Amino acid sequence: MTRGEIALDELADLRRTHAAGEVRAELVGSEVVLAGWVQRRRDHGGVIFVDLRDRENLVQVVFRPDVSPAAHERAGELRSEYVILVRGTVQRRSPETVNPKMPTGEVEVAVAELRLLNRATPPPFAIEEETDADEATRLRDRVRDLRRPPLQRALRLRHRLYQSVRRTLSERGFLEIETPMLAKSTPEGARDFLVPSRLQPGSFYALPQSPQIMKQLLMIAGFDRYFQIVRCFRDEDQRADRQPEFTQVDIEMSFVGVDDVLEVLEEVTARGCVEAAGVELPRPFPRLAYAEAMARYGSDRPDTRIRLELVDLTDTFRESGFRAFRAAVEAGGIVKCLPIDDAEELTRGAIDRLESFVKKELGARGLGWIRVGGDGTWQSPIAKFLSEAERAAIAERTGARPGSLLFFQADDPIRVNAVLSRLRCDLGRLLARVDPRPWDVLFVVDFPLFERTDEGGLTYAHQPFVAPLEVDIPLLETAPERARGTHYDVVLNGFELGSGSLRNHRSGVQRRIFEILGYPKEESEQSFGFLLNALDTGAPPHGGFAFGHDRWAMVLAGASSLRDVIAFPKTQRGQDIFMEAPTPVPADQLLELGLKTVGRSGEKPGSSEARKGPAELAAPGREAT
Repeated sequence: MTRGEIALDELADLRRTHAAGEVRAELVGSEVVLAGWVQRRRDHGGVIFVDLRDRENLVQVVFRPDVSPAAHERAGELRSEYVILVRGTVQRRSPETVNPKMPTGEVEVAVAELRLLNRATPPPFAIEEETDADEATRLRDRVRDLRRPPLQRALRLRHRLYQSVRRTLSERGFLEIETPMLAKSTPEGARDFLVPSRLQPGSFYALPQSPQIMKQLLMIAGFDRYFQIVRCFRDEDQRADRQPEFTQVDIEMSFVGVDDVLEVLEEVTARGCVEAAGVELPRPFPRLAYAEAMARYGSDRPDTRIRLELVDLTDTFRESGFRAFRAAVEAGGIVKCLPIDDAEELTRGAIDRLESFVKKELGARGLGWIRVGGDGTWQSPIAKFLSEAERAAIAERTGARPGSLLFFQADDPIRVNAVLSRLRCDLGRLLARVDPRPWDVLFVVDFPLFERTDEGGLTYAHQPFVAPLEVDIPLLETAPERARGTHYDVVLNGFELGSGSLRNHRSGVQRRIFEILGYPKEESEQSFGFLLNALDTGAPPHGGFAFGHDRWAMVLAGASSLRDVIAFPKTQRGQDIFMEAPTPVPADQLLELGLKTVGRSGEKPGSSEARKGPAELAAPGREAT
């Protein structure tokens, strides 16, 4: 046994009495036993000071040779992240040494006994509030990164959010019911993660993308109100606010309309924010129709604190002599403008950089712009192509005036809105065109039921089980592209916290939607027959919602990535670089499952692409919607 270490059974006579953060002035004169990690050690002329850290905070412990020579001698061995236990007496610090920045800064612990519980290898970065270590380094050493205050706070916030959700829904009569992790693969979302069955060779389970169908079955079974905090899995490309496995707060209710569901969502959201993070949201939550959100902000999850709005100029250019804009309209596209008043600080160089950005990063063909000079003249490469009537219409509809800068996009609606909504957010913040209120919450409602694919067909805008508005059901036969869904979102500070809808509780409507989506009848019956048969047993009207719990915690914690609020996250390549997953498995394990791995053309066996796994090779993936 290494000098300074002790056997576990030697701890039997000494146990922690307080957390470090609990040692305050009211304990002065009391003996305490503390345990934790060495944050830092300082040797000041024979007196050794150690900041002892645990989950609750820091406290300063002091080793003096006149108090305990043995403890003082051993304290000289301590290094960063060593695990220790100390027994000592709480005493006040002298007035000049009080640290008002620490909750425990009025006191310190004079140590009479020190026990070294474990040594530690030197950390690759400081266990501090801020670190200059890159994310890969922190993820590779995740256990120590999790000791840092921001991640500790984030996971505590997640815990409080969990508890708030459970309390609120339980008080309202919801039952928490678990649903299977091993389920049937159905074609309604992103790529499935597949699990091979050893007992049924050649067959696969799917990890659930969400409990969507299962919660509908619970409503058909008569449970009336259900919720679950559930792990979900989607094999899709990663980004800062997306992970292959994530946590969802899943809710479903029977005999409800949209207003009933939104009333519950408002209470769950408001209570969760205040109980987890002390955030008071203004109530009632305003509602914004999808069509209005896209028209004014170019986004179905707008941050309405940003005081810039888009202007649609499609009609102005329908018969324009400006060929580029007219051609976009003739091709079924739109022309929109982002007007910004008093924009003199955006120089020509800044405009050129914006144009390069939208081309390279957002896929735009270009960026049209007009600057209105102090004398009212229009300075722009496109001004010479505009008629006087078009200039007058643009000025009237955008409110352009001296000092204004107008940005234009003419293309298909999706690209136009994506580019201008991004510029709206970025430039709104850059130019301080943001309301001072810290929190902006709203419901977005009345989404379309379907949207066009690149090939011109129809696909679902949310998922295939969304019920259309009752008044729009006849449109399923005559003009399905015009049908509106009962879909709704909760948006907080420009982040979609989650989505929901009423569901199709009549099998005839559900079958018709499958037909519109192009599912052959045989495929519908094979993939969804159990649901369709269940609907025919007598399904109540029902609807629900799913919060993205990770994203909700990310917004409340002020984090920039989901990885900052998840204990053991994946990288953007879907890898856990701390546990080194995924990895190949032994050949005999694959043989038992009746599987083998194969490389793609030009790849060596064992390459990262060749190890994608039998699940993906067995079933081509579907793109997320």
